[in-house]
Order: sequence, then structure tokens, then C-alpha cells
Amino acid sequence: MAEQTVSELLDLSGKVAIVTGAAGWLGAAMSRGLAEAGATVAVTSRDGARAEAFAATLPGGGHAGFGLAQDESEALPAFVEAVVARLGQVDVLVNNAYGGTAPSIDTASAADFNRAYHTGVTGYFLLAREVVRHLRGRGAGGSIINIASMYGVVASYPEAYTGFDMNSPPNYHGLKGGLIHLTRHLAAYWAQDGVRVNAISPGPFPSQNVREAEPAFVERLAERVPMKRMGEPEELKGIVVLLASEGSSYITGQNILVDGGWTAW
Repeated sequence: MAEQTVSELLDLSGKVAIVTGAAGWLGAAMSRGLAEAGATVAVTSRDGARAEAFAATLPGGGHAGFGLAQDESEALPAFVEAVVARLGQVDVLVNNAYGGTAPSIDTASAADFNRAYHTGVTGYFLLAREVVRHLRGRGAGGSIINIASMYGVVASYPEAYTGFDMNSPPNYHGLKGGLIHLTRHLAAYWAQDGVRVNAISPGPFPSQNVREAEPAFVERLAERVPMKRMGEPEELKGIVVLLASEGSSYITGQNILVDGGWTAW
């Protein structure tokens, strides 16, 4: 194989990437990053019209929006078929959608856990498997990228939430930890198909609404980050493009933390 330049390795031209939950805080930045690298992006939202409107804002052309609730398991095969029918193929999947609630440890119910796990673990697995089946049918390799969290690796500081109307939900911690290990398992089994499976675990990336409504909470979180600040959505662009591209052709089964150093101490 001829040696490629870095720009060639990171070039996603001719690739089709699905990003679920694409119109959200982090999903939007990752979608823009993939589009900027040359990919055609299929974006999803529970609201199909919102997905279509967002797709139209991405750089380049030919992007498409789809309505999808990732917890509706029976809809996933038809969704992948719809993407292939409209865009020709799928090469990359970014499992990013989240549909869980945010209860406290004292109030969390079985329903809270069931909903979070069904969307963020079961739904991720079933959609990834549909994409892998498509890739096998084409005889092509590909990349699955699961969006996990640093809270799948470490516990949160209870005192960080004291005094604020904020929770560190146990269902979220549980599902993200499970997702990270599922990523390793799938990587081991799908390597024979030429499919790489990795996870990205963002650290503190509070939404704009949280930053505006609870600045003291954000300041308290920043104290626990070696870099002393919050992450910005655009800081996920580079890693998602790397994992989607041939620049990471020998990387699989990994969980890459993007957390400003939070988990370093």
C-alpha cells in the first residue's frame, strides 16, 4: 500500500457518515467536522423536519436529515435502508443520540434505567449491527464510533452538585460504563469484517443553557479540570474525524477521553 499524506488519511471524501442526535449540543459540532472533512452526512433527530433543516446548514452538499427515535428498535433496519437508498451507502456511524432522564440516586426508578439503557446501549448496538450488515454486503470496511462519557470511567464528585438543581444520574453512569465495554466487545468480533469500533468519552461539556443558568456550577466543575475550563463542542471535531478516517486504521476497541485532563488525577 502506498504511503499516504496526513491530509489524504483524514480525507472523508466519498464517505457517508450517519450521526444520530445530530442537531444537539455535541452532535452538531461532530456533524460539521465530518462534513468539513468531506463526508456526506446523514443526520438524525426525533423531529425529522429539524434534522432536514440542520442537514441543510452543513458545509458541502448532499447531506440529508432523517427522523429517528433510536429507542424504537423496530425502526432501525428501515432507517439504514433509507439512508442507503438516498445516499448510496454507509461507511461511518456515530452513535450519539441520548434519550434518558436525569433522576437523582434517591429518586431513580427502574423505568429511568430501562429507558436510558434501551436508547444508549441496546439502540446503539442494534443500529451498529445494521450498519455492519450493510458493510458486509458491500464487502467494505467501516468505522463505528460510540459516544460515551468520562462518567463511564470515573464517578462524579458528589460535592460538585451540592446546592444546585442538578443531578449526576446513576442511569447515565451505568449505561456509559456498559457502552464502553460493549465497544471493546464489538471491536473484537467485527475486526474480521474490517470494521473498527471505538468510543469517545467527552468530559465536562455543559450545554449553553446550563452555562447561562448555572454559572457557579460550571465554575465549580472547572476547578476539577487540570485545564481549568469546560470543553467546547468544536473540540470534538478532530477526534471524530480521526476515528472516522484512515488516519485511525490501526485503532479499534479504544475509549478516547476528551476531558481536559479530568481523569488524569
